[in-house]
Amino acid sequence: MHLDPFELHQPTTVDEAVRIAREFSGACDYLAGGTDLLPNYKMHINLKPHLVALDRVEELAGHSATHLGAMERLGRLEEDAAFVARYPGVADALTEIATPLVRSSGTVGGNLLVETRCFFFNQSYFWRASLGFCLKADGDRCHVVPQKERCYATFSGDLAPALLTLDATVEVAGPDGRRAIPLTDLYDAAGDGIRRLRLAPGELVVGVDLPPTAAGLKGRYKKLRVRPSFDFPELGVAVAGRWDAGSVERLRLAVGGVETYPRRFDELTDGLVGGPLTEAKIARLAEEVTRRLRPVHNTFLLPDYRRRMIGVYVRRALAEATEGTAA
Repeated sequence: MHLDPFELHQPTTVDEAVRIAREFSGACDYLAGGTDLLPNYKMHINLKPHLVALDRVEELAGHSATHLGAMERLGRLEEDAAFVARYPGVADALTEIATPLVRSSGTVGGNLLVETRCFFFNQSYFWRASLGFCLKADGDRCHVVPQKERCYATFSGDLAPALLTLDATVEVAGPDGRRAIPLTDLYDAAGDGIRRLRLAPGELVVGVDLPPTAAGLKGRYKKLRVRPSFDFPELGVAVAGRWDAGSVERLRLAVGGVETYPRRFDELTDGLVGGPLTEAKIARLAEEVTRRLRPVHNTFLLPDYRRRMIGVYVRRALAEATEGTAA
């Protein structure tokens, strides 16, 4: 595999990066850690002639107790003992992302925006050519659910479910200025594996902000994957909550790795506030989450197995998050 020629741009400010992206609209990608984008380029997947590298943009770097720069390296977050103690669910997710070597280059923003995946898409050019390509790259049809309208590639990030349970917000910069939106609004539930984000052309994620209420929440992230040492999620379940003498004060649950976007289930968890989280309630919650999700056959594990594991992982995550909270 090799990289085809492209022009590399190295801005030093957010405004400069956005200006370059606007100048080459439709013909450029933002380059963060490159751990996902560059392997796709090597396989000739959706190549662009211009790359806007973000590693020299100082505003995007670093983190604090309540702010994560989009270019902050995952490995640096993982090494911050105070941060991982403050957000245990995020800590779980960080340790589950790929390998230490990948985390030393991968970034917060990159993991939130990581490409959706499908075993008809993430293959060599020659393999894809033998099938006539697909909707997501070079073709006009989906091989997972045969039709020509919708891509079923699956969201493959780990950080998003964990941050969704903390009510995180993201700051976005673009040609029309800056805006702050809930992380839930970054992903398009009405989209698909191609149109998965609610970002305008040229918009850039600047950072993630965590509210004061996120500190001290009891959270967990559980991940299903084929190779525990490396793989993208076949399923990721995150929970975060607060309990008083066994009674639920707050509860959030999010699932990734199953559909084209990470999904939070407030409509199910809000009804549990104000009472004890009994084993029967956990079982009903797990069953209802499972009922609402429909994996498709685009990863290495069969959809029926992944679907059965949703309830298992919901119960495991809640059991660990609520340990020691009984009245």
